[in-house]
Amino acid sequence: MAEREAVAMTEHGEHVQQVSEPGTERHRLEGEFLLAMRRAGSIMQLLGQVSADRIGINATDLNCLNLVALTGHMTAGDLAKQTGLSTASITGVLDRLEEGGFVRRVRDPHDRRRVIAELADGPGLREVGSTFGPVVKAWRATAADYSDDELRLLLEFQGKLEEIMRSQLARLRGDDGTPPASG
Repeated sequence: MAEREAVAMTEHGEHVQQVSEPGTERHRLEGEFLLAMRRAGSIMQLLGQVSADRIGINATDLNCLNLVALTGHMTAGDLAKQTGLSTASITGVLDRLEEGGFVRRVRDPHDRRRVIAELADGPGLREVGSTFGPVVKAWRATAADYSDDELRLLLEFQGKLEEIMRSQLARLRGDDGTPPASG
């Protein structure tokens, strides 16, 4: 497989490394993998929307709930930073999630001015469990087909993808020192 490294320029003068020669098996596999990632991203967004509808909240609220669940608790300010939403919008999100029994707000014991959102053991979370439980079960059944070494490789790759996505999110928001991307 003849591979070469070429440097292409984006319209902003940034260098992009191309690793594979067009027409090679590697190039084809890279293209198929990128398309598979795009399809998976779209399907995950659709699953999130349908799941949010079933749970009785909107997709933004479900995303915020997921972020709180991943950490166990989060300040309203940190949630605003993670999502890119304004603190006023986060207040509305937390109002709706609290009213639905998904989260509760507590004062930070170290700084009473700060509010921490944490998961609540309410009926809303039970609906989340029944909605996503079958997804987790199917994922575990699929994961059983892979060796520990293969799962470690997938986990390493997923970690690298997450770094790329976080970096691009920061770039698009202007958090990396560049002006925010405009549409």
